[in-house]
Amino acid sequence: MASGLALAVYVLLLAPAVVVVWRRPVAALYAWLAGLAAHNAVMAALYGAGVRGGALTALQAWKEILLAAALARVAADAVRARRVAFAVRTVDVLAFAYAVLVCVYAVLPQSWLEGAADRSGIDLALKHDLVPVGAYFLGRSLLVRREQLVPLAWTLLGVAGVVALAGLLDDFLVPISWWRDSAVVDYFHKQLGYDYHGTGGLPENFIYNTGSDVHFLRRLVSFFLGPLASAYLFVTALLVAAALRRRARVLVPLCALIAVALLFTFSRSSLLALAAGLVVLAYLLRRWWPVAAAVATLAVSVAWVHVFPHVAPQGKWTQQDLVLQHNIAKQHPGASGNAGSINEPSIHSHWISLREGVRTVVHHPQGYGLGNAGQTASRTGTQIKAGESNYTEIGAETGLLGSLLWTAWGVALLLSLALAARRSGWWATSGIAAAFAAALVLAVQTDVIGDPWMAYCLWALAGIVLVPVPLSADADRSASGHRTRPPEGERPRPRDRVLP
Repeated sequence: MASGLALAVYVLLLAPAVVVVWRRPVAALYAWLAGLAAHNAVMAALYGAGVRGGALTALQAWKEILLAAALARVAADAVRARRVAFAVRTVDVLAFAYAVLVCVYAVLPQSWLEGAADRSGIDLALKHDLVPVGAYFLGRSLLVRREQLVPLAWTLLGVAGVVALAGLLDDFLVPISWWRDSAVVDYFHKQLGYDYHGTGGLPENFIYNTGSDVHFLRRLVSFFLGPLASAYLFVTALLVAAALRRRARVLVPLCALIAVALLFTFSRSSLLALAAGLVVLAYLLRRWWPVAAAVATLAVSVAWVHVFPHVAPQGKWTQQDLVLQHNIAKQHPGASGNAGSINEPSIHSHWISLREGVRTVVHHPQGYGLGNAGQTASRTGTQIKAGESNYTEIGAETGLLGSLLWTAWGVALLLSLALAARRSGWWATSGIAAAFAAALVLAVQTDVIGDPWMAYCLWALAGIVLVPVPLSADADRSASGHRTRPPEGERPRPRDRVLP
């Protein structure tokens, strides 16, 4: 009953959304900015309401459906105009080559590559690897003028503010026992297939384990149901806000709220990535204040390691938790609860995963095929050949060539964004370039594109701002908000319009 009702409401909401996206593809980005931030919380709530299995999987596909509708529109426009909506660059060729290689590996027999993924694992990995490509090419195909990026930026900042406020309220007001008894545990385990061993079966990174037999520290998870995805949104928002620099009376308190929330995610890698993004922003804006902000970020991150244990909300272990934690501790002798130590379990795990992932790519350069690495392998019970780092995960699946293409595409896109920002001085290109630089840094030790918000939103925004579009004139306005992009460097002409 619950599944049927949910599907009926879903169709009633999704059908008009698809129509809107078909008429105005940029609307998909607004839907992703807000919808993907709430996605996990909503889906867990639906699971708790009795919507499960295939019905919930269908509901989870709303983001892919909107991407498909938007890409179908721009493809139809390209066929009608007999040309793609942008001048092809090296960065586009690299993206296309990477996508083709991923598709080839999706059909290669796993036995040829010594892989063990089943069809469901391959399908999950195919979506995981190709979503950033689809979002990027959608962005490249949209003509979004400079002033139209302002509401997009404010939407991003507003979403980050809401996520930050909700996360802080949850951290300090909602007891961990509520989360243990919620549908979140079964949603992750039974619906998504993850095998988590955190307190009460929650994901391990829901909390920070200090090594105490009495209590642990809470981390901000908010609607994402995870500290890392929340942190990535906050880093992106802060860098875009730093580039925007408008209406300081609103931006200052909003950024302060987001920055505090970022600290309470206790994602040390995100703080380092934020500092790296600020350095890139300083170069693009030709200003020194982002460098000072980067230094301050590093100083705060060092100090926060020592301050966090004294200000973070605490939770108590259950007896079942303690038994499990003691068993885990026996398997990892010498582990330290000091957040600044190389033997701290999280830091040590990231380092070991990165090192072993590099060895896997080097010693098995042909790859194991899609579905044999990262979270897709974890969800399907496949032996994980590489984890954590996007660079090694993609290499473990698509071989050394795949890893090199992915890396080359990322670097080429960052350089293209940087050149566009330096030439145009446009705040949007500068902010997104800085955020993309931060994402590439994070991808060294984590699966950035495994976070749908980043894969859809950041890569689409990177495609949009790669070529700055002039401020609109009345004669150049498009009724649909989208039209075939003229050759780069050429002023848009009325005949290029796409009417609804």
